[in-house]
Amino acid sequence: MMATTQHNPELAREDVDSFDHDEEKLESTELGSALLRETLKNALSNRGLVLDEQTTLAQALREMREHRQGCILATRDGKLTGIFTERDVLMKVVGTNIDLERTPIRPYMTRDPVRLPEDAIVAYALNKMCVEGFRHVPLTDEQGRPVGVVSMRDIIEYLSGFFPQDVLNLPPEPSSGFRHREGA
Repeated sequence: MMATTQHNPELAREDVDSFDHDEEKLESTELGSALLRETLKNALSNRGLVLDEQTTLAQALREMREHRQGCILATRDGKLTGIFTERDVLMKVVGTNIDLERTPIRPYMTRDPVRLPEDAIVAYALNKMCVEGFRHVPLTDEQGRPVGVVSMRDIIEYLSGFFPQDVLNLPPEPSSGFRHREGA
C-alpha cells in the first residue's frame, strides 16, 4: 500500500522559517567567531596616509583629498605622534585666519592618540571605537611606527561581508521599501 502525501503549506512555511532561523544562527556564530579571532592586520587593509607632523595644513589637505582619506597619521622620526582628521579640520581649522601654506598640522592634530597594535582583534577595535567615539584608530607596530588605520567605515564593510544577501538585497531607495511586507 502506497502512502499518499498531501502538500501542507503551513508545514512548508515552518520548514522555511526554521531554515532561515538556522542560517541566521550560523551567520551570527560565524560573525562572533570572526570578531573574536580575526586580527585587524588580516581583516582590514587600509595602510593609511602617513605624513610628518611638520607637513603644512595645505599639503595635508591636498593629500587627504587626493588619496580620499579621512585622516593623516602624523609622525616624527617615523613614530606616530598624532592623528589629523576631518573633524580636526572642521573644529580647529575652518573659519580661522591660519596661513595654510605655512602652518604645520602639529598644533591642530590630536596628539598621542589611542592606538592599537596591528594584531589586535576586530572586536576590540569595534569596542574601542564605539565606547570612546572614535572614527579612526591608528595601528602601530611594536616600535610605535604606524602600519595602518582602522576606520568605522572599514569595520562596517567588514561586518557587512557576513550578511551579503541582507545588504545586497535592500531596496534601491530606503524610503521606497518593498511592495509587500512579509513576516510581521
